[in-house]
Amino acid sequence: MEEVRQGSQPRGPGSGGPSRTGDAIVDVVVEILESDGYDAVALREVARRAHVSLATIYKMFATRHELILTAVERWMATNCYADLAAPAADESLHDGLMRVFRYVFEPWVRSPRMLEAFHRARTGPGRDRLDLQGLNAIEPVARAVLAGADPAYVDDVDLVLTNVSHALIGRFADGALPITAILPTLERAVFRLVADNEPEAGAAVRARRSGLRRPAGAGP
Repeated sequence: MEEVRQGSQPRGPGSGGPSRTGDAIVDVVVEILESDGYDAVALREVARRAHVSLATIYKMFATRHELILTAVERWMATNCYADLAAPAADESLHDGLMRVFRYVFEPWVRSPRMLEAFHRARTGPGRDRLDLQGLNAIEPVARAVLAGADPAYVDDVDLVLTNVSHALIGRFADGALPITAILPTLERAVFRLVADNEPEAGAAVRARRSGLRRPAGAGP
């Protein structure tokens, strides 16, 4: 059974393990995830490609999931979270939020297997590591985009967009949504949150009230 080595401790790169060997192992896992996906990561194959023994892998990573989680963190740091710029003074709220979303999601559009790997790694043990990594990278820029807005509004925008994002990722991972539909859906959500929607909301109310006043038996 490759999944667990009893008694070992997770000591991936950055947490005390020999960095050169650990980096080589993680690099191999990233390659497999990108080319073949989460289920293709077999520790014996990783050991073969990294030119190490299984015992070496288990000394550094307690489980297969721990190793994949570390590889996803590495990929995210390099591809989705590097050099995310603060907003320009004249950038609109809509454009600022969508710039952040595109910066994160466009690498996934190019490497959809990594989005599936992210989703599956995040739903297992240690999900807080990925959540904290994303929070540390994105929140400062997102808060700068929303600077000056009412704090309750900022919190509501964060709550809605975070939950919409994770729901869309889950639907993609389940095969219910093409990856190319994620950013357009997020853009619609951002527009509705930052635009004044009172005309549309008012029209719905007026139409409903008008319908209630129709005589019995009247058509639509």
